[in-house]
Amino acid sequence: METTTETLSNLARQLKLTGLGSVIGDLLLTAGQKQVSYVDFTMDLLSAEIDHRNRQNLAKRLRHAKLPAQHDLDLWQENHVNGISRTQLSHLRQCIWLEQHFNIILMGPSGVGKTFLGAGLCFDALQKGYRACFRTMEQLTHLLKMKDIVKSMAREFDVLLHADLLVIDDIMMFPIERKQAVSLFNLIDHLHQNASIIVTTNKSPDEWVKVLDDEVLAAAILDRLLFKCEIVKLSGKSFRLENRKTIFENTVL
Repeated sequence: METTTETLSNLARQLKLTGLGSVIGDLLLTAGQKQVSYVDFTMDLLSAEIDHRNRQNLAKRLRHAKLPAQHDLDLWQENHVNGISRTQLSHLRQCIWLEQHFNIILMGPSGVGKTFLGAGLCFDALQKGYRACFRTMEQLTHLLKMKDIVKSMAREFDVLLHADLLVIDDIMMFPIERKQAVSLFNLIDHLHQNASIIVTTNKSPDEWVKVLDDEVLAAAILDRLLFKCEIVKLSGKSFRLENRKTIFENTVL
């Protein structure tokens, strides 16, 4: 025979209150032991469901984000990166600039932390409830090429169109076909002043022209990125080279 708690759990699930259905037994037990008021008990019920939905929503946005493995800015090493202070980073991590649709360009040589900072700010935005996505330039150009052919790619492209923040890692590192370059412009133009964009690059704007082989198109893309933009120039030695691993490091001769 079904108990009262089981009945309440089933009713909650029928109402699609899945978070509440899984914890209602514990909440009832706690309420009975502590003689919780009806108001407090109701607040506990609703809070449990809201917390559950928030966790589910974050998990979904994290799947869409496709963050790299290293994306926790709490692990940022200030003594390694030159070009941004802890105070400036703390300001960026508040994500106020997202409300103003500011863009960020992270420039610098390979290995100085551009990708880590971009991914970290993307992760911070996700935790604050924003829709944020991270894509390498290679991933993005492949998506732009296949979005009109493969349905799953079309759905993924739609996610980017509705993002509050798009991070493009290693933009303009490799030459881009004309059709994908135009699609990239259209994407940036769509997001322009409706969302924020972070790009990481080891090339100066002048070199973007060479990659695109189109001065007008390069100027149009830069015009939209730079309209409301913070440029962060990073320098320093490559973190990967300074922390290079070797199979012989523990070998005794």
